[in-house]
Amino acid sequence: MAHKIVVGLDGQSSGAKALDYAQNMAKQMGVCELLVVYVIEWSPFSFQTAEENAERHKRREEEITVAKERVVEPALKQLKDVGLTATGVVRHGHVADALDAIAKEHQADQIVVGRSTEGGMTARIFGSSTANLVMNASVPVTVIA
Repeated sequence: MAHKIVVGLDGQSSGAKALDYAQNMAKQMGVCELLVVYVIEWSPFSFQTAEENAERHKRREEEITVAKERVVEPALKQLKDVGLTATGVVRHGHVADALDAIAKEHQADQIVVGRSTEGGMTARIFGSSTANLVMNASVPVTVIA
């Protein structure tokens, strides 16, 4: 039976730790596909001028391209270099919601993420993306410290 693991990257060392952990898990499982995911935080409720709205689509496409080049493609190369099957996904949205949605779409068995580095008042009021994911995910979540 093939397993699927969603790996949430953040472009930081915590995402690299999550990727390394998922890589080791996949090797032990045998037949396993990794979905390497980078979510660009985005809210449809931000206030913008008419000019900003006109440029919005172009900016979103540029953000996706940069995220693929800087974060996702190096991770895919690392996994493929050790013989693992991996696919990359970049999406705009709220991190916890997007990771869970991707896990559902691809019928993943698990989500692996690094511990959030969010802090301060925002994390106290709204909670971190990692905490929200752990509390609401439809599949098990492994958090790497």
